[in-house]
Amino acid sequence: MENTDKRLLNLLAKTYPNISAVSSEIINLEAILALPKGTEHFVSDLHGEYEAFLHLRNSASGIIREKIRLLFDGKISSEEIHQLASLVYYPKEKLEEIVATTPDMNEWYKTTLNRLIEVCRLLASKYTHSKVRKLLPESYAYIMEELIGNRNGSFDQNNYYSHIISAIVDTGRGKDFIIAVSDTIKRLAVDRLHIVGDIFDRGTRPDIIMDSVMSGINVDFQWGNHDILWMGAAGGSEACIATAVNNSITYRNLDVLEIGYGISLRPLALFANKIYGSCDVSAFMPKDSGEESREKDTQLIARMHKAIAVIQFKTEAAVIKRNPEFLMNDRILFDKINYENKTVEIKGKNYPLKDCDFPTVDINDPLALTPEEEEVISYLRTAFTKSEKLQRHVDFLFEKGDIYKRYNSNLLFHGCVPLNTDGSFMDFNFGGKTLHGRELMDYLNYTVRRGFYSRSSSHARRLSLDTMWYLWCGKNSPLCGREKIATFERLLVKDESSYTEPKNAYYRYVNDEKVIDAIFKEFGLLDSHMNEGLKSHIINGHVPVISKKGENPVKGGGRLIVIDGGFCKAYQKTTGIAGYTLIYSANRMRISAHQPFEGKEKAVHMGSDIISDSVVFENPTEPIKVAETDDGKEIIKTLSDLKILLSAYESGEIKENLHS
Repeated sequence: MENTDKRLLNLLAKTYPNISAVSSEIINLEAILALPKGTEHFVSDLHGEYEAFLHLRNSASGIIREKIRLLFDGKISSEEIHQLASLVYYPKEKLEEIVATTPDMNEWYKTTLNRLIEVCRLLASKYTHSKVRKLLPESYAYIMEELIGNRNGSFDQNNYYSHIISAIVDTGRGKDFIIAVSDTIKRLAVDRLHIVGDIFDRGTRPDIIMDSVMSGINVDFQWGNHDILWMGAAGGSEACIATAVNNSITYRNLDVLEIGYGISLRPLALFANKIYGSCDVSAFMPKDSGEESREKDTQLIARMHKAIAVIQFKTEAAVIKRNPEFLMNDRILFDKINYENKTVEIKGKNYPLKDCDFPTVDINDPLALTPEEEEVISYLRTAFTKSEKLQRHVDFLFEKGDIYKRYNSNLLFHGCVPLNTDGSFMDFNFGGKTLHGRELMDYLNYTVRRGFYSRSSSHARRLSLDTMWYLWCGKNSPLCGREKIATFERLLVKDESSYTEPKNAYYRYVNDEKVIDAIFKEFGLLDSHMNEGLKSHIINGHVPVISKKGENPVKGGGRLIVIDGGFCKAYQKTTGIAGYTLIYSANRMRISAHQPFEGKEKAVHMGSDIISDSVVFENPTEPIKVAETDDGKEIIKTLSDLKILLSAYESGEIKENLHS
C-alpha cells in the first residue's frame, strides 16, 4: 500500500474505527443505492412573485395534493381533501380558521393527525430512515419516527399508535404537532429544488423568496441576468446599482429596496426634485401607473426615474470604456445626442428623441458625473454594500449558485450557450484567450467568484463587478442572450423600431437535435437519450414560452425544456399562463403549466390552488435508482474506499479501535 493511500485510509478510519463500523456503513450505502432517486423540482424566472412561489413550494407543484388523493380518494369527501391539502400548505393560518369553526377539536385533531401521518409515511417510504430522521423537527423527532415507521396492521401496533396520538392531543400539543408534520411533508415531497435563474426584479418581494429558500431546503441556483445584476449591486458596482434602482422604479416596485433591504431612496428623491423639478418627465412615468397616474407622488417617481437613468447611462459608459473586450462601444449613446436637432445617432442612423432636457449633462463632457450625482451614487453604493440582508442573500447565491450546473445528466443554465448563426459556438476574447461554450462560462464564473471577495481596490474586484454588469446586459452574454438591452431607446427614442433586442442564434436552434448534441458534448454530458435510465436534457428559462400561441416548452424531441412561462404577472398577458414548473421523479419527467395564483387568503379559506395542466413527456420503463444519479456515483466512490478500508482491517494493515 502506498504511503499516501495509507494516510487517506487512516483519516477514513477515524470516522469508521473498526470492522463493525465500516461494515455497517457499507450495508447502509448499498441499501441507499437501491432506492428510487429523489424528486427534483425546477422553477425559473420567479421575478419577485413571492406569494405564487411560496404556494408552489408549499404544494410541490401539486405533488402533495396528488399524494393526498392517492391515499384518500373515495374514502373522504373532496372538501376534506381540499382542507387537508390547505392545512399542509398553510398549517398555522388554516388551524386558526378550523379552531374557530370546529366544536370538538380533540376528535378533529386525532382524525387529522392520522391522515397527515399516512401522507408523511407515503412520502418517507422512498428514503432511508437516517435521511428521514434528519428531516424531522428536533422537538418531535422521536415521536414522528415512531409514527411513520412501517406498520404491519396488527392490533397491538395500531393500539400503540392510537395511544401516541391521543397523548399528543390530551397534552395540548395537537396544534404544534400538526404544524410539525405539515412542514415535514413539504420537506419530504421534494428532494432538491433547482432555481434556474431570475429571482429578482419586476415582482414585489424577491427578498421573501430568498428568505424562504435559505430555510434549510436542498437548493441550487443557476444565476439569471437579473440575479447577477443585484449581486453586482451588492458588491458595489455603480452601473449595477443604478440599473437595479432604475428597474425598481420602472416597475413601481420600491418595496424591495426600502422595506426588503432597508435602502432609503430619500437622497435620490431630494436630488431629483432639486435638479429635475422643472423638467419634462413624461417619458419617465412608471409602468402600470393606470389610474394612479395622478397621485401626488407620481411626478416625484418620474423625476427619480429620470435622475437615476441618466446616472445609469453614465456609469455604464465607464464600464464599457474600461473593458473594450466587451465590444459594446455602440451602447454609449449619451455622447451621440444632437441637442439642437433633438436626435441621437445609433449605428449611423439619427433617431428623434422624446426628451433631451438633461441639466446634469455637460455637452463638452457628456459622460461625466456631476459632483451631486457622485454624491447620490456614493450614498447608494454604501446603502447596497452595507445592507446586511442583501449581503446575506448574495452570499447564499454565491454558495449555492453558478452560471451553469450539470446534475443527473442534465445541463441547467438560465439564458443560452452563445451560438453563431450557423449553429457553431460563438467565440469571445476574454482574459487574453479565445473562449466559447463551456470554457467561456467557466471563465466568466471564475472571474466573478475570484474577484467578488477580493480587496475593494484590487483589479480582480473591479473586473468581477464589471463582468457581472456584462453578464446582466452584455452583447451575447450567456445570461442575457441578446445583442443589446434597449433601455436607452425605450426610454428616450420615439421610433419603436429601435426597441428590438435581437436574441442570440441559440434560440433558433432549440429544436435542432444536432446542435443540442454538440452542446451535450461540449459540457461533457454523454447523451443517453436512446437508453434507459438517466437521459440528458437542457433545462433553461429566460425567454418566456408563448403558450397562448401554441408554443411548446418541450423542444428538440424532448431534450430541451424551457421553463419560463410567465411566472411574473407582467408577462402573463403575453404568455397566457402563469409559469411552468418541471418535476423529475424516479418514475417520470413532467412539466406543469400553471394558471395565475389567486392569493394566499383564498388558498387558506377557500382551498383554492394553482390550477395546473401537467404533461408527462418522459416515462422510464423502470424507476431510476439512486445508483444512477450523481449522488449515487459519489456513494459508489465512497463504497470503494470503505471496502479497501475493510480489507485493510481484515489483513491487519490498519489496526482497529475496538473501544470507539
